[in-house]
This record gives sequence, structure tokens and C-alpha cells, in this order.
Amino acid sequence: MPQQASILIVDDEELIRESLRLDFQDMGYNTTIASSGEEACTLLNEKEYDLIITDLIMRGIGGLEVLRQAKGKHADQIVFILTGYGELNSAIEALRLGADDYLLKPYNHDELMLRVAKSLTGRTLRQKVQFYESMLSICSECKKVRDNDLDEKGEERWISIEQFVSETTGSDLSHSICPDCYRRKMDELSEMIRRGQIRPRSS
Repeated sequence: MPQQASILIVDDEELIRESLRLDFQDMGYNTTIASSGEEACTLLNEKEYDLIITDLIMRGIGGLEVLRQAKGKHADQIVFILTGYGELNSAIEALRLGADDYLLKPYNHDELMLRVAKSLTGRTLRQKVQFYESMLSICSECKKVRDNDLDEKGEERWISIEQFVSETTGSDLSHSICPDCYRRKMDELSEMIRRGQIRPRSS
């Protein structure tokens, strides 16, 4: 887990702001606090943070605008939204706008720390992959990476990006399917059923 990651906490409630600051400082993170969306936007113009946790509803500039400005400056910026139970629709909208996660107030300390650590670790891994991709040859068709080592036949070794990340960083990529690919697969399946190429399983 990145111990010196920088976190910006944005909340106009002093109790929540200070509680979060103390929690993150106890975990070894570098923390900065902002008591308003306006102050947060000013800080974003001066420095990049590894993670931003912002309240959703604040006087003046709210969490959605902080989210927009943060993502506008750095697309891979991690942003968590703090929200109450009555603001879930707005939290879902924040996710559509690019928020990485949302937390319900009052937050659970252990759950918060786990999700923050996971997000920061994922960001570090993505940055490593992007760095290596900028230096290495990647096949435009199969996306395999040309390694510096030779295979047993003395020829250039081309390996999958998953294998490359595992060997280079010691970390493994988790596999899932994004919503766009899921919908495309479902459309393909529906079309195959329509054409009679496969039959739906009977219940």
C-alpha cells in the first residue's frame, strides 16, 4: 500500500474533515484539507493529489464540480464522493461523471481504508503499465509485449501484458468485463439465438 500517497479531503463540516484527516494521518498518508469546493479548486490548480475525497453537497461549489475540475486536469485522478442516504441519486450521477467510488456518511473506518488502499494500489499499477507501454513494443493486433529476453530458441520473446506485468512488478492484473463489452457480448449472443446458430437453454 502506498504509505506516502497524498490525499485531499474536501468537506465543509469540520468534524468530518478532521476525523478523515486524523484517520489518514494515522495510516501514514499525506493529507491536505479544504473547507469548501472553492478552496479545493484553488488547491487543484497548485498541486496534483493521488486521491480526492469530497463531500457531495456543500455551500457554493459542490462535490460534482470538484469532481469535474479534478478529472479535467488529470483523467486518472481518483475521486471518492461522500454522501448521505438521501443523496444516493446524486452519488450515482457522480459515478456516471467519472467518480471512482462513493461513501455513505457516517463512513466505516475499516471499509474506507480498504477501499482507499485498493484504489491507490490500482492507480500505481496502471501508471507502471503505462510507463512500460511507452517504452516497449506492443503488437497492434494481439497486444503482446516484446520482452528484452529471448525464448528457448533464441528468438524474440512476445508475452501477454498480464505476464509482463506479473514478471515486472510482481503484481497480477484482475480480470473483469466492462459494461460496453458486456452489452456487446449480450447483443452478439442475442443475434446468434435469432439466427438459430445456438439455442437458448430451456429452464
